[in-house]
Amino acid sequence: MLSNIRIVLVQTFHPGNIGATARAMKTMGLTELVLVNPRTFPDEEATRLAAGATDVLENARCVKTLEEAVNDCVQVVGASARLRSMPLPHFDEPDEMAQQVIDNAHQAPVALVFGRERSGLTNDEIRCCSHQVSIPANPEYGILNLSQAVQILAYEVHRAWRKRNASGYEYQRPLEATPPSRQQFGYFQEHLGRLMQQSGFLTQPHARTEEQLQALFARAQPSRKELSLLRGLLSAFEAHLPKQ
Repeated sequence: MLSNIRIVLVQTFHPGNIGATARAMKTMGLTELVLVNPRTFPDEEATRLAAGATDVLENARCVKTLEEAVNDCVQVVGASARLRSMPLPHFDEPDEMAQQVIDNAHQAPVALVFGRERSGLTNDEIRCCSHQVSIPANPEYGILNLSQAVQILAYEVHRAWRKRNASGYEYQRPLEATPPSRQQFGYFQEHLGRLMQQSGFLTQPHARTEEQLQALFARAQPSRKELSLLRGLLSAFEAHLPKQ
């Protein structure tokens, strides 16, 4: 199950942070590292700071976009220290996030996403996520190093996994309740946006209506079966629109 939990670093500037992240991951049993456009990789500094976790580095994948890194994931949690205007589901406590991640990782890949050292994740990158999580810290100095943030969330995930194993309880999600992948959810969002444009529902190009509706469905967290029903409904409506 831990092999289904993916750590994604977006545009990491300092290669040493990649190495330190690999070390933080390995101490908590995580092995799946994906790098989105790192400034430098492979790099000797990354290898040096990995301190015995070079196998995680050697197996790391480099991709061009965040979408490519998480398209097959059923849950994507963006780590963000600041509030966003887009109302995605938000975990105020990392342990709550970890319990849900462990539940989802039983059946499909999930991802924890971390942004740039200085500026974190952009709003567009947050939109690629299904959830957000913050790490409670000193409000007067809440600055965490990238690898420290990875270590904290990785620890919470490993702790939730240990508790689940110790209890002997194994969560089995019904097949019809399986969450959609981010790619499947993206297809739905594109379909919804296209239909709103074609129907004339969207008349102001700069209005946030489309974004707000997409956030609504993100908070609802429909299953794959429910999302398929919604897409069928959209297709039925679309068939009655005038051809353009």
